[in-house]
Amino acid sequence: MKGFVRVMTLLAVLVIGGMSQAKAADKAWDIDKVMGKADAPITVIEYSSLTCPHCADFQKETFPKFKAEWIDTGKVKFIHRDFPLDQVALAAAMVSECAGDRYFTFIDTFFAAQGTWARSNDPLVAIKGIARLGGMSEAQVTTCLQNQALMNEIAARKQAAMDEYKIESTPSFLINGKVTAGALPYDDFVKLLK
Repeated sequence: MKGFVRVMTLLAVLVIGGMSQAKAADKAWDIDKVMGKADAPITVIEYSSLTCPHCADFQKETFPKFKAEWIDTGKVKFIHRDFPLDQVALAAAMVSECAGDRYFTFIDTFFAAQGTWARSNDPLVAIKGIARLGGMSEAQVTTCLQNQALMNEIAARKQAAMDEYKIESTPSFLINGKVTAGALPYDDFVKLLK
C-alpha cells in the first residue's frame, strides 16, 4: 500500500508540475508582442537578443518560412520576448518596444542590419539612426531610452525566463511549455511543432 501511495504521490507531483509549466508558458507580460491567432493550437515563445548573431540567422533563414507556413495559417501563436545579452541589445529592444505597432518591423530591421549597427564604434548613434528611419524623432528615442519602467519590465521578463525555464542562451524557444535552444534550420525547427 505504501508503494502505491508513493507512486500516486509522484504521479500527482509530475502532473501538477507539468500543468504549472504549461500555465507559466501562457503568462502574459504587458510588453509581449504577439503574431498569429490568439487561440492557435501551438504557442511558440522566442527569447532573443538583438545583438546575437545566431538570433539574426534564425530571423533571416528560418523565421520567414515559419511565419508563412505556421503563423500566418493560424497554426501557431508566436510571442517574441527580448532577452538582451548586453546594454546595446537592451537599447535596441527598448527602441523596438517604443515603436508600438511597428515593433516587428524594427526587430526585423535590427536583425537584418545587425552587423552594421551592433558593431559600430557608437552603437547608440546607429540605433538612433535606425529609429529615425523608422519614423521616430530624436526626442522620442531619448524619452524611450530613459523609460525606467520599460527597462525594468524587460529585465524582469528576462529574469523570469532564467528562473522558470532556465533560459541561458539565445535564441531559445518555449514551444507549448518545452524549452529548445539554438538557431535551428527550418526543417529541424518545425519537427518540434509536431
